[in-house]
Amino acid sequence: MTNFTYPRSEKLKKNTEISLLFEKGKWRSNGNLRIIMLKDKPSTPVERTKFAVSVSKKYFKRAVHRNRIKRLLRECYRLHKDLFYDSFGNKTMAMLFWASSEMPEKFRDVEEEFIKLCHSMKKGS
Repeated sequence: MTNFTYPRSEKLKKNTEISLLFEKGKWRSNGNLRIIMLKDKPSTPVERTKFAVSVSKKYFKRAVHRNRIKRLLRECYRLHKDLFYDSFGNKTMAMLFWASSEMPEKFRDVEEEFIKLCHSMKKGS
């Protein structure tokens, strides 16, 4: 049975980890999604997978819209965690961004983008 939880230990919250991610992480894009990731390496050890989402205020001025997209992105990660681990590895810090000014109509739209991003990482790696 798959573990569909998103516990506190998997959430990327520390400013030091986020700044390390922006300094040494690699960017990938696919459709409306953009991800920055940092995999476990000797120079930058990552103890466990940590995940966060962010939506730009530039594209969505209203907090209600930003929060909705963030909820959808977190739900995609939670439901497709196995696919994420297969694509990005077990020890990865990642932050996911919605890189479009258009509001997704349904959860299915965001889910398809997330799955495409994961599959493109599998092929690219």
